[in-house]
Amino acid sequence: MGNMLVFLASGTSIALYIVLPIIGLLVGAVGGVFAHYMLQKKKVGETRQIANKMIQEAIAEAQTLRKQELQKGQDEIQKLQAELFKQRADFDKEMKDRRSEAQRTEQRLLQKEEAIDKKDEILDRKIENIENTKTELAKRSAEIDAMKVEVGAAHEKMIAEIEKVSGLTRDEAKAQLIVAIEDEAKKDAAKLVREIEASAKDEADKKARDIVSQAVQRCAVDHSAEITVSVVNLPNDDMKGRIIGREGRNIRALENATGIDLIIDDTPEAVVLSGFDPVRREVARISLEKLISDGRIHPARIEETVEKTRKELDAQIKEAGESAMFEAGVYGLHPDLIKLLGRLKYRTSYGQNVLKHSLEVSHLAGIMASELGADVNIAKRAGLLHDIGKAVDHEVEGTHISIGADLAKKYKENKAIIHCIAAHHNDVEPQTVEAILVQCADAISGARPGARRESLDNYVKRLEKLESIANGFKGVEKSFAIQAGREVRIIVKPEVVDDDGTVILAKDIAKQIEKEMEYPGQIKVNVIREMRSIEYAK
Repeated sequence: MGNMLVFLASGTSIALYIVLPIIGLLVGAVGGVFAHYMLQKKKVGETRQIANKMIQEAIAEAQTLRKQELQKGQDEIQKLQAELFKQRADFDKEMKDRRSEAQRTEQRLLQKEEAIDKKDEILDRKIENIENTKTELAKRSAEIDAMKVEVGAAHEKMIAEIEKVSGLTRDEAKAQLIVAIEDEAKKDAAKLVREIEASAKDEADKKARDIVSQAVQRCAVDHSAEITVSVVNLPNDDMKGRIIGREGRNIRALENATGIDLIIDDTPEAVVLSGFDPVRREVARISLEKLISDGRIHPARIEETVEKTRKELDAQIKEAGESAMFEAGVYGLHPDLIKLLGRLKYRTSYGQNVLKHSLEVSHLAGIMASELGADVNIAKRAGLLHDIGKAVDHEVEGTHISIGADLAKKYKENKAIIHCIAAHHNDVEPQTVEAILVQCADAISGARPGARRESLDNYVKRLEKLESIANGFKGVEKSFAIQAGREVRIIVKPEVVDDDGTVILAKDIAKQIEKEMEYPGQIKVNVIREMRSIEYAK
């Protein structure tokens, strides 16, 4: 029993240990659920409050937005009303302007209609006047025709009376009148022509003298003649032996290198250089002077010195050509023409340096061209190049004129320049003013005092000889040597020599001059035959 009780008591304790936790759990669970329920209820209340607040805020915001949109709508309506009002005002104004323009146009049309009506009235009056005038003119024309008939009858009657009195028909009288008028007109014309020719000749001579004198005065160039040096002075006669060298090897080397003959004779302390080429002669002179100054004279040294001198002289020739070109104011020459121009520095004609002569001709021709209104550039260029053929006339066959013209063609010079070169000694007839000016400038430069080495006595004798040859022919009345002896102008007696005879006489005189005289270039023989009838009114 006691055990039983103990067991029961034990069992009850165990049950309590089991039940109590369960009850606690249940109570905790119920409390938790209640607490959760209360918490959830509280949260729901808070949420409802928040939701209500948000709804109120949304309603307030919606009302604000509604008010704003309403305000914007009202503003837009006001703007549209203002724009519509403005457009209506513009439309009203435009319509008003159009109505005004239409009124003005209508007014103008009315005025034009009135003007047209007035013109129609005036035109109708003019047409009426024209018709009246035509009628009047017809009446007058009929009267004039009647008067013409009467005048014609009176004229025929008068002519018949004149023919009866004069004993001449109408055609005969007309022929006599025409002859008389022609004779009188011819006399008056001949008199007028003589007066014009005399006046023109006087004016032309005066103008020509003025131009030539001005050109010569303005062209202030050196009148002294430059003579090519052909003699080399030696320090002593012993130097001749050194120049000749052993068995003549030095002199042969120098002659072969330069192409110039060295003449060593009894002339004390001098060696003469002989050769046709002035440039080669200048190379030989300079080379020999260098060798004498250096003292080392042998074939190798001679060849070296000659080659060096030739190069130096080529440079000097080019420089001389360029200087002459710039001094003359001529530009654009071909480089080979410039070198040929520089070679003229060592070329002389009658002792006159050809390069200086060419420059002088260029200046003179340019001055005269400017005075006459001709082409100054062509005149100066042709004057500078007119004697370019003399640079190579010892190497090329032909006269320096033909050679110069060929060189100008070769280096593409202007046709006018080529013509001036070809015509400056009348090989061809001058066709341009510039060609005549170059011809005149050449004659002035060659004929002026001191230009050439020829003495005055020889110059006068040559001109006298030229005139005496011409005067020796039958029928020659007078002869004049002009242009420094380059032309002889012959006046023949017209009753002795006819027109055909002048041609024969010119040929005979030219042949006689070729036979008896020596001269450079050519001489123009100009035979003139003229008839003069002179009467004096007393």
